[in-house]
Amino acid sequence: MIRIILGVIVGFVVWSILWVGSDQVLINASKDWYGAHQFGLEKAMYNGEPFVADTTILIVGLLRSVIFSLMAGFLAAFIANENSKAPFALGVVLLLVGIGVQVAVWKYIPIWYHFLFLFLLIPVTVAGGRLRSRTDVGS
Repeated sequence: MIRIILGVIVGFVVWSILWVGSDQVLINASKDWYGAHQFGLEKAMYNGEPFVADTTILIVGLLRSVIFSLMAGFLAAFIANENSKAPFALGVVLLLVGIGVQVAVWKYIPIWYHFLFLFLLIPVTVAGGRLRSRTDVGS
C-alpha cells in the first residue's frame, strides 16, 4: 500500500513538473506566439477581459497532457510494482486537480478542450501503467 501511495505522489509530482516546465520552455522559446497566448490568458483572467484561445496551442496542450499522463502512469506503476491501482489512483488525482484548473479557465477556453483534457486523464494514465508489462510486476 505504501508503494502505491508513493507511486501516486511521485507520478503527480513528475506530471506537474513536466507540465509547468514544458510550459515555461514553450513560453521562452516562442515569446511572440505561445508566450503571448499564455500571458494574454493570464491578463484576461486577472482583468476579466475577453480572450480568444489559439486552437493550435490547445492541441499542443492536449498532446503534452497525453504524453505526460502516459509517463506518469508508467512511473506510478514502476514505483508501486503493480500496474493497475497506482495508475488509476494517479489518474483520479490528476482528474480532481484538473477539474479545479479547468474551472478556473472555464470561460476563456472552448468547452471541447475542457472535456477532452479531463476525459483523457484517467484512461491515458492507466494506459501508461499498462506499458509496464504485467510480467515485470513482482520482479
